[in-house]
Amino acid sequence: MDLFNIEIDETKNLLPKDGIVNYYGSLLLPAVADHYLTSLLTTIPWKPDEAVIFGKHYLTKRKIAWFANIPYAYTYSNITKRALPWTPELVELKKLVEEKTGEHFNSCLLNLYPTGNEGMAWHSDGEKDLKKNGAIASLSLGAERKFSFRHKQTKETVSFLLPHGSLLVMKGTTQTHWLHRLPPTTRVKLPRVNLTFRTITN
Repeated sequence: MDLFNIEIDETKNLLPKDGIVNYYGSLLLPAVADHYLTSLLTTIPWKPDEAVIFGKHYLTKRKIAWFANIPYAYTYSNITKRALPWTPELVELKKLVEEKTGEHFNSCLLNLYPTGNEGMAWHSDGEKDLKKNGAIASLSLGAERKFSFRHKQTKETVSFLLPHGSLLVMKGTTQTHWLHRLPPTTRVKLPRVNLTFRTITN
């Protein structure tokens, strides 16, 4: 099931079952979104993501940065990362997201996809450090990209486009029952920055 033209209804659940995904549309005006994208691209200390798989160490072309209220240690893909202190721009965006969603977050994982050639494989954000069934708010800046969900048991899929400045929130049992991914595409040549606001409990 592909939902490429999402009607903006913040109370509507985009998943058919076993989880909650709400779409808020454009959180930022285009010029404001452009400002934040340029700022994040130039001021964030981006580093390639790392993973240890079957004892081998890998670096990705996708780059990441992690910020939080305190220097939390966050482990995924067998690599532990320590959070940096918030920047003024991230504090502003966090406040906007919290006001829009009514949720509260204490950390943000940023992903930079330089072109459409970089994506993210099927996964769920179910690390033990994250709040169980807590909300994860995903703010997209830059190139419009397709985003997909796949049910872990039925394999049913839901896909839609996330444009520049848009906000999506995953919560409830979404991470328990659904995988999500950002499929690569050769048609996109511009960068995308994704900010995922989260709650760490460790």
